[in-house]
Amino acid sequence: MDIIEDRHGNKSTIITSRLPISLWYEIIGDNTIADAILDRVVHDAHRIELQGESLRKKAKWKSQ
Repeated sequence: MDIIEDRHGNKSTIITSRLPISLWYEIIGDNTIADAILDRVVHDAHRIELQGESLRKKAKWKSQ
């Protein structure tokens, strides 16, 4: 939360996750903190949700 608070509105922040935003509340554990983080992260965000199989899996099969 401290990192997000320090950077919010001042600097760009890139966050990558394989965890859908819908599960962040469960992982963070505190709904108030999760709300605060998500409000700051998602408000002006450009979200890119990738679909399909992992490219790592494809590369692994090619190397074998």
